[in-house]
Amino acid sequence: MDQLGENIKLARKRRKLTTIQVAERADINRTTLYQIEKGSPSVSMGAYFNVLRVLGLQNDFLKLASDDELGRKLQDLNLLTGKNNGN
Repeated sequence: MDQLGENIKLARKRRKLTTIQVAERADINRTTLYQIEKGSPSVSMGAYFNVLRVLGLQNDFLKLASDDELGRKLQDLNLLTGKNNGN
């Protein structure tokens, strides 16, 4: 979470946006944005998404958990052994 917060802060600074601008556009207060930029796990995912949207990074949010390598391996194992597929 710390790394995510740092990445968001860097993205904001690269775009030369102030905390006030991002907070207003994301419809959150500056304290919440500060917590996001610190990687606070107590902030809602919706607030993180709104900030990413303001920064034009909303597609990054959609990539979370998209590469489920372990899940695919478990599914393949079940398919090979015939478990949970009706056979």
